Amino acid sequence: MTIDASPPLACLQGAHKHFGPRHALRGVDLAIDTGTLVALLGGNGAGKTTSIGLLLGLSRPDAGHALLSGRPATDRRARQEVGVMLQATSLPDMLRVRELLELTRRYYPAPRSVADCIALAGLEDFHQHRYGQLSGGQQRRVQFALAICGRPRLLFLDEPTTGLDIEARQALWRAIREMVADGCGVLLTTHYLEEAEALADRVVVLREGGVVAAGDVEAVRARVSRARIGCRTTVSADEVARWPGVQAVSGDGARLDITVAVAEPVVARLLATDATLSGLEVRRAGLADAFLDLTADREAA
Repeated sequence: MTIDASPPLACLQGAHKHFGPRHALRGVDLAIDTGTLVALLGGNGAGKTTSIGLLLGLSRPDAGHALLSGRPATDRRARQEVGVMLQATSLPDMLRVRELLELTRRYYPAPRSVADCIALAGLEDFHQHRYGQLSGGQQRRVQFALAICGRPRLLFLDEPTTGLDIEARQALWRAIREMVADGCGVLLTTHYLEEAEALADRVVVLREGGVVAAGDVEAVRARVSRARIGCRTTVSADEVARWPGVQAVSGDGARLDITVAVAEPVVARLLATDATLSGLEVRRAGLADAFLDLTADREAA
């Protein structure tokens, strides 16, 4: 006997959405499973916010389905185990951080303790401050704490680290990894591609409302056949630019940065041409390279 697997925590199935004449989503498929983080990437207007709105039940697809644990996303019961951190959030300025946490916890049957929320979000130094007195980055950390205080099985993080310094961003990454390891499913949107590369189990790239790439980070990176070579050399940028396989060259004094389709032949020629070559580095295409290629305007492509 075959046992059916549990449905995804959230999914879009062939979702279409129009806003007047604009076709915001074009048959998008997307799924978030238990204990996985999916990074939803795309330029402005690609359809990320619309996708999140459908999954939160804020609007309905014109065609296709938006489901939470197999139920329509508009079903109130389906949203009871969801935590949300959106880009635009309005909270009472006069309430203290601890008061906001205590108030929000009351909406959930088995919430995290205030102490756990403070520790996970890194609020130890200002949990007694009024929300309106905090910096933008500190407010983002409070919003993260509120999103996780109900122990959500599914967490939506829309640009969660905007305004955070490097230390605070790294701390938030650790908290997100901890939640995923505990079985939480996460949908992350971010303009920081190194964030997606560091956290995501799967990546979905949108362009003009449609999915142009989906898979793990390695699979999406593999869509771009490109490497970057850096070195200090006496060979001029103009000369290297004429070599077969070289796509672009930029230079800063004696150092060259070379973009190539395949690195090995160009590296071999550099070594054969310049016996004094030093500081050689070869880097394969990263997620940022893949993203730029996949989301480039058709005319530019």
